[in-house]
Amino acid sequence: MSSPRTAEISRNTSETQIRVAVNLDGSGKQQLDTGVPFFDHMLDQIARHGLIDLDIAAKGDLHIDAHHTVEDVGIALGQAVAKAMGDKAGIRRYGHAYVPLDESLSRVVIDFSGRPGLVFNVPFARALTGTFDLDLTREFFQGFVNHALVTLHIDNLRGDNAHHQCETVFKAFGRALRMATEHDPRAAGTIPSTKGSL
Repeated sequence: MSSPRTAEISRNTSETQIRVAVNLDGSGKQQLDTGVPFFDHMLDQIARHGLIDLDIAAKGDLHIDAHHTVEDVGIALGQAVAKAMGDKAGIRRYGHAYVPLDESLSRVVIDFSGRPGLVFNVPFARALTGTFDLDLTREFFQGFVNHALVTLHIDNLRGDNAHHQCETVFKAFGRALRMATEHDPRAAGTIPSTKGSL
């Protein structure tokens, strides 16, 4: 059994101070404190459904709004996942998941390609859930994609409740991430690319 794939990243700017620790071979344990309760709830979905241990602490300029905090957590999480992945030898590389929640259904597909790309098609039924600006969902995933160097397609296929729509996206992301980062026992430590590197 290989050792757990772990990483810790600190990101400090004039707008945010963030620490992210991940264990890709975890059990879904989480410790989350971003100062944005709904965002913590969504990050919990990634941990639980991705079976990734997440420890995230963030202090940001929330007196302005949550934009910098949410985006920078995405950046730091992307950096941590990339670091924990190492050379990506033996991983499945691709992951996908469909997740329903009552009337909502989302699909997420991920490729640890080494190339950042985001396709985000989530027509939220309203702009806010509670006080959380749902536009920030895209900002989180864009930050993650840019720094994890993955291609990510996110589609909410249906839904009338914005909370449900957002939650299915994060749950499906966790499931797809789990699939893509898992070791493939048939791959025998090889790089899953005809190029020989990712």
